[in-house]
Amino acid sequence: MKLVAVGKVKEKSMRSLLDEYAKRLSAYTKLEIIEVADEIAPESNSAAQNEQVMKKEGERLLAKIKDGEYVILLDLHGNAMSSEQLAAKIDQIFTYQTSQITFVIGGSLGLSDAVIKRADLRLQLSTMTFPHQLCRVLILEQIYRAFKIMNHEPYHK
Repeated sequence: MKLVAVGKVKEKSMRSLLDEYAKRLSAYTKLEIIEVADEIAPESNSAAQNEQVMKKEGERLLAKIKDGEYVILLDLHGNAMSSEQLAAKIDQIFTYQTSQITFVIGGSLGLSDAVIKRADLRLQLSTMTFPHQLCRVLILEQIYRAFKIMNHEPYHK
């Protein structure tokens, strides 16, 4: 299991939460968290400049994804799933496709077309917008919840 995200988590409280879920997940899977550099994107950027930012960040993301990995892209335009549906999807991927699942979180401007094309599944966490750092915590919590559900263990209520 891998999480690849644009930018670094700087706040101690967020880092602490990420570490806590990584520790919990270690009972179920080996988790690798990879942060790639983000690009400076002033609000004064033109649309073309923003496209360049997304392209550069996308190239960095794609460089961390290997052939054979099942890529789940966190995307506002993706499919919404319940926790139970996500657990069933992860179980299905592990059983029938691969043991290598990579979750991807793009930068603040969004995702390049190349990253979107590489995705096997586009997952919407919510219709609300969250800071990218909080999305990392939310998806790790949901992955942990999925493993609890798959193992018929209490937690997910």
